[in-house]
Formats: sequence, C-alpha cells, structure tokens
Amino acid sequence: MTDHLYYHDSFLYDFEAEVKETAATPRPALILDRTAFYPSSGGQIHDTGQIYVGADPLVRPATQSEAKGSAPEGQVVKVTEVAEAEDGRIVHYLEAPVRDLKPGTRIRGQIDAPRRRDHMQQHTGQHVLSAAFVRLFNMPTVSFHMADDYCSIDLDTPVLTKEQVESAERLANEIILENRPVDIRFVTREEAANLGLRKIPPAERDQLRLIEVRDFDLSACGGTHVRQTGQIGCILLRKTERVRQGWRVEFVAGQRAVATARRDFTTLTEAGALFSSHIYDVPQQARKSLDEIHTLRKASEQFQEELAAAQATSILAETPETNGRKLIIQNFTDRDLSAIKLLAQKLTRLAPNVVTLLSTTAPQPAMVFAQSPGQPFDMGALMKETMTKFEGRGGGSKDMAQGGLSDGAKLQPALEHAAEKVRGV
Repeated sequence: MTDHLYYHDSFLYDFEAEVKETAATPRPALILDRTAFYPSSGGQIHDTGQIYVGADPLVRPATQSEAKGSAPEGQVVKVTEVAEAEDGRIVHYLEAPVRDLKPGTRIRGQIDAPRRRDHMQQHTGQHVLSAAFVRLFNMPTVSFHMADDYCSIDLDTPVLTKEQVESAERLANEIILENRPVDIRFVTREEAANLGLRKIPPAERDQLRLIEVRDFDLSACGGTHVRQTGQIGCILLRKTERVRQGWRVEFVAGQRAVATARRDFTTLTEAGALFSSHIYDVPQQARKSLDEIHTLRKASEQFQEELAAAQATSILAETPETNGRKLIIQNFTDRDLSAIKLLAQKLTRLAPNVVTLLSTTAPQPAMVFAQSPGQPFDMGALMKETMTKFEGRGGGSKDMAQGGLSDGAKLQPALEHAAEKVRGV
C-alpha cells in the first residue's frame, strides 16, 4: 500500500519517493512507496504535476550550469492522471515513458500547486456548504462532483427554494469569514459512531480519516483540505436543478468564485452596453426586446401569409390549364424553404387542379412538390424517386413533400425530371 502523504499535509507540494513498480502499457505509469499526488476519489478530481528522475526541480539549471558547466542530467515527465487501486496502491499515469527507470530508483515529485490549492478550496467549501444545508434545513448531501470549472452537490430534498439557497450560501460564507480551524484526525469506526459525524462512509475500513470544521462540521473524508476556513476565500452558489435523487446545487469557491463573478460582471457589462442601460436593467431590457421581437415575428408571419396568397393568385392567373390541370414549375433565389412551402400551400388551396414543383437555392438547395387534394399523383413518392436520382434526401405525404440537394446545379435537372414524370401521366 502506498503511503498517502496528503492524508497528513495537503500543502505538501514536493516530496521524495522510491519507485516500486513501473508499467509501459497500455500507458506509462509508476507506483511509488509514498506520494503526495491525490487520486480521483470521493468526487474530487486527481492532482497533476511532474516527476523528476535524476534532476532536482528546486535547483535552477542555470545555477548548476554555472557551477558545473552544464545542466543536470535527468528526465522530467508530466503526471497526467492519478488513480488508486483496490489494494491501496496509487498509480501515477505519465505523459511519456521514462528511460531506464527501474524499481528502487529515487524520484522527486512535484504537485501542480495552483491546481491543488483550487481543489482544496472547492472540497473544503463543499464540506462547509453541505453542513450549512443540514444545519438550516436538514438537507443531507448524497453526492459531490468536482469538475474543472464548477462543483455540485446533490441534496436529498423534494423541495429547494431560492430563499433556502441564499440562506445556506450566507451561512457558509459566515463560517469562512470566521476563519475556523480545519483539523484532521484518525479514529476507529467504533469511535466514529459516537462522534456525531454528518455522514458515516459505507466502506469497511478499520480507521477513518475525519475532517473537522471547528464546532460546525465533522465528516469522514480522504480528500485534500485547507487548514482554516478563511483559506476557502468565499462560496458562490450558481444554478439549481431538479434531479432524480433531489436537487442539484452548482457552486464555485475561492479563486473560481472570483473568476466566475468577474466573467459574469463582464458579460452583464457588455449586455448593458448593447442596451445602453445599467447592468441591473439588463433583464428588463431583454424582456422588452423579446416582446418586440415576438410582435415583429407575428407581423412578419402575417405579411408572409398575405404575400404568398397574393403571389399565388397572380401565378394561377398567369398559368394556363393543360389536360385539365395547372402545372407550376418555378425556382427561387430569394426565398427559403419555409417560404416556398407556404407558397405551395396557397397555390394548391386556391384551386382544385394545381400541381406545383418549386425549388430554392437560398440558403441551401431545396425542393417542394405539392398538389391540390384529389389530384392523382403521389408527391411523397415522386420526391423520393427524384432525390434518389439526384443524390438528395427527402419525402413527404401524397399531397406535399420536400427534399434537399447538396449541389445547387442539380436543382434545374431535378425539376425537369419531376415535370416529365407529371406530364407523362
């Protein structure tokens, strides 16, 4: 079993260790006798960093070059993922293999410190936030998830109100402001049963690692945490959503919260500039704009209806009957598919003997075939046959069908082909 150095000191970023095992496939990996690298576990994502073999990261190469005339020999490889095996060994997956690395080799590991500090802020923030929901509303946390840009907890509750979210956020930040100590201790499962833990883990372990936020929260956890709540910085609750097991609360803490608040402010400022208004007036201005857009859309739809009806009347008046029906074949360059479909509907409803074959090149090649109810053709079958011949896709019902082509140059031949089929009946 690997000695978990982070269990005792989450601020340990540099350490020395001995290689116990190596692997080259399916990807390069190392197992050490001791490590400060945290593996993905308990909702917290893994550390990354570097492993130095025969090179000391604490000594500048320039200094050694000045002393010895050359940079130190050795290899540096990135640790891209860390995982814990069932037997307690921690596997360090590497970006590339290390040359001639054998068991017994001494290495130096270096944790990505900014990433580790971020994880400590998020994870300790989760402990404080989860405890706040329990203390205020008796809402236990059933799961925790940490992503690269946000975190979330799932609460076992059928209802979660905006006021409850704000109250929990307020209490959590009060605990952070009080800068309470965050202590680590190890106890047996029997001892833990009488300590009032927020949650007893299901794993059958003889010894439990407890994280205590002084006089506020006590829970079993193997993750990395800050030493005092003030190091969390702050907690900002984001969106909430209903999930199968209750309610999911998304949050960010520490520098993530600052970056998120800055991004939100920048976005609101840009939106306010577009509306020529203060950022606090953006929702009102957005609602006003949406109402105006809705009104304009309705007016546009009415205009399109009237225009299509007028154009259909004009086309029908100019189209002579042949064999008792009016065959209308036309291509448009300034109408989209919805416009020619509307025109086809008007044409076939204004007269009982209309067959229309329409196409458009804007914004992409498309066709609409339609007939007045009672005409003998099958527009859906005709469209499928035409699309198959000209490498397009389409279909529809007996009286109306639509399709699309990838090549606009094939529109005219496709129209002519369909017209021949109609005239040949």
